[in-house]
Amino acid sequence: MTISPPSLSERISVPKSIWAIGTASFLINVSSAIVFSLSAVYMKTILGVATGWIGLLEGIVEACAYAVKVFSGVFSDYLRRRKIIMVWGFGLATLARPILALSSSFGAVFIARVLDRIGNGIQSTPRDALVGDLSPESIKGTCYGLRQSLATAGSLFGGIVGSAAMYFTYQNFQQVFWIATIPAVLGLIILVTSVQDASENTTKELTERHPIRWTDLPRLGRIYWLLMIVAGVFMLARVGEAMLILHAHQNFGLSETYIPLILIIYNGTNSLASYPIGRLSDKVSRYTLLATGFAVLIVADILLATAGNLTTMLIGVAAWGIQIGITQSMFMALIADIVPQDLRGTGFGIFYLVSAVSLVLAGTIGGTIAQLYGESMTFTASGILGAAALATLFILIPFRKKSVPV
Repeated sequence: MTISPPSLSERISVPKSIWAIGTASFLINVSSAIVFSLSAVYMKTILGVATGWIGLLEGIVEACAYAVKVFSGVFSDYLRRRKIIMVWGFGLATLARPILALSSSFGAVFIARVLDRIGNGIQSTPRDALVGDLSPESIKGTCYGLRQSLATAGSLFGGIVGSAAMYFTYQNFQQVFWIATIPAVLGLIILVTSVQDASENTTKELTERHPIRWTDLPRLGRIYWLLMIVAGVFMLARVGEAMLILHAHQNFGLSETYIPLILIIYNGTNSLASYPIGRLSDKVSRYTLLATGFAVLIVADILLATAGNLTTMLIGVAAWGIQIGITQSMFMALIADIVPQDLRGTGFGIFYLVSAVSLVLAGTIGGTIAQLYGESMTFTASGILGAAALATLFILIPFRKKSVPV
C-alpha cells in the first residue's frame, strides 16, 4: 500500500501573524461581549436612562461603526499599511473600557460606547484585508475560518465571563467593566508585538501610497459586484439574534435566567463551524459552500418557524449559528480571492456597507412582522428571503472550483 504525500495546502501552515490576529480578535471580543451585554442594563437600572435614549445611543454607535468600516478599508489601501490602523482601532476600543468603568452619567457612557464601536469599526476592515494579504493562496479559506472561529469563541467566552463576573462582584458594574479592560489590553499588546504587516515583506513599489480614485471601483471586478448583490439579498434574511431571544422567551417560556443559553448555543455552533468549513473551502468550491450556508439558513428558519417545543427551537438556534459560521467565512474568503490586493480594504469596506444597509432593513422588517404576526412568521419570511438569495447566487455567479482573482 502506498501513502500519498501531503498536499501543498496540508504542508503549508497558518502564518504566525494570522494566529496573532485571531488571538487578539478573541480577546477584544471577550471584552466587547462583556460591555455589550451589560451596558444597556447599567444605563437603565443604575443611571436611570430612559429606554428611548438607550435605543438612540445604540443606533448612533452602530451607525458610526459601519461608517468607519468603509473609510478605514479605503484608507488602509491608500497607506498600503493595515496594522497601524488596526492598532488605532484597538487602542480606541481599549480606552473606552476605563471610561465606562469610571462613568457616572449618560454622557460618559455615550462617549465610551462611541469610542468602543468606532474603534471596532476602524480595526475590522483592515483586519480582514490583512488576513487576505498574509494568507498563503492554498489555505486562504483555512485562515479566514480560523480568525472567524477565534473571534466568535471570544464572544461566547465573554458572555460567560460577564455573567460570572457579575455574580462574584455582587453585580458591581464598575468592577466588571474594569475586568473587561484586561482582555482588551492583552489583545492590543499581542497586536502590537506579534502581528506583521504584509507590506513589511514587499518591495518599495508595492508599499508606496495608493491614490484614492473613484475610477478604481470598476477594478473590483464584475464577479465582486455580483457577489455584493447576493450578499445584499442574503443579509435581508438575517433578522438578528435578538429575534432568536424573543422567540424563545415569548413563545416557549424561556426564563430570563436562561436567556444567555441562546447566545451560548448560537456563538458555539458558529465558532465550531467556521474553521472546518474554511479548511474545506481550500479543497472544494467556496461558492458551493456558500450555497450550502444559504441552505442551512433555510433549514434553520423552517425549524424556528414550525417548532412545537423548546428543544426543536434550540436546534434551530444551533443551525442558525452554523449558517453564520459558514457564510461569513465564505464571503470573506471569496472577497479576498477576487479583489485586487491593492483594493482589498476597499472591497471589504463596501461589503460591510452593503451588509449594514441590508441588516438594518432586515431588523426593521423582521421586527414589524413579529409585532403584527408573531416571531414564527418572521422566520418564515427569513426562509423565503434565504431561498431568494440562494436562487440569486445560482443565477448570477458561475460556480467554479477555485475563485480566480480579477
